[in-house]
Parts: sequence; C-alpha cells; structure tokens
Amino acid sequence: MEMPSFAIIGGILLNVGAFLTYKGRIFQAVWVYLLADLCWVAMAWQRGDMWGILSIAVGIVFGVLAFLKMQRGDMEKSLNPEERGA
Repeated sequence: MEMPSFAIIGGILLNVGAFLTYKGRIFQAVWVYLLADLCWVAMAWQRGDMWGILSIAVGIVFGVLAFLKMQRGDMEKSLNPEERGA
C-alpha cells in the first residue's frame, strides 16, 4: 500500500481542525491547522512550487499571530457590535 500524500494528510488535518473548531476547542484547532499547513508546505516543496510555499508561509504567519492574540485575550468574543460595546 502506498503512503498517503502530504495533500491527503493535510486535508485530513483540515477536517480534524474544523471538527475541533465546531466543538469550541479553538486553541487545539489552530495547532492542527498549522500542522496541515506544514503538510502543504512539504507538498509544495516536492513540486518545486516556491510561490505556493510563500503564500502558505504568509498564512502560517497570520495563523500564529492570531493564535498569540487569542492566547493574550485580545480577540473580540463576538462579531456582534452590540455585544462588544461598540
């Protein structure tokens, strides 16, 4: 049996991350999403797709920044302006 590709592993991790998000486990979901990103970087590297690597890397940076912002408690709890006091 052939080993699954990085695309398949990344897709499975994306589904796991979505499930964790659905369950409200956002911090764990972000870690899983970042692992999926690493799989896609490896896939792009195998294909020699440097633009792909660059765009995925930008997404990883934003993901890490969002994670750090959530950890510090700087994220808004609601998208509804009435609940935010805005």
